[in-house]
Amino acid sequence: MHISEFLDLIGFSRHKFNLWENVISTAGGFLGIFGILMTSHWLLDPEVAVLIIPSMGATAVLLFAAPHAPFSQPWNVIGGHAFSAIAGVACWQLIPDYTIAASASVGLAIGVMYLTRCIHPPGGATALAAVIGTEKLHNLGFSYEFQPVLLNAFTILLVAIIFNAMFKWRQYPAHLHTKRQQVKQIPAEYGPINHEDFVYALSHIDTYVDIDEDDLIKIYNLATKRHVAVSLS
Repeated sequence: MHISEFLDLIGFSRHKFNLWENVISTAGGFLGIFGILMTSHWLLDPEVAVLIIPSMGATAVLLFAAPHAPFSQPWNVIGGHAFSAIAGVACWQLIPDYTIAASASVGLAIGVMYLTRCIHPPGGATALAAVIGTEKLHNLGFSYEFQPVLLNAFTILLVAIIFNAMFKWRQYPAHLHTKRQQVKQIPAEYGPINHEDFVYALSHIDTYVDIDEDDLIKIYNLATKRHVAVSLS
């Protein structure tokens, strides 16, 4: 197998690397977790506050490395953590078997996030922490949702909004970024776009885009077909 085929097989991205964007994302991740730690240690028992940091670390990756990704949006962050926390506590209290409770907490969290349209991958860790956490965390019961979970979620969300606003191409939430770059007039005809065009376009986008050129081509084909169908109707 050729090396390029192997890289494609494992999903290794070969798009242009933006060092400045890397530095910005790194700084944002630092500030997000720093803000959580300071707020949590100020308002909560440090032993309880630290338990939720792993899932917030995953949230930081999304908010500062991929702020425009669907999983990174405010509703996904708040709803994902909140519903997952409830699912985790419910599993701990209602399922006596530890292994089943831990497994069910993540599965239920995924199901609830899916139904409420707030899928946020770190939510799975939030639900799991409610089961595998210490006795002190278990004693929180459903208040675990509010402190430390929602307190931390709102804190890192606030940091993300303020930090990303400092860079015009990273405006967050994504709706602000999309609205700013919205095209006012739709061209009468769509020009031909091929695989290489999308590769070129993706290589010139500063922020991380959680989609590849093949998916973009599929979206483009569907969008242009709809445009033609609407014109003919």
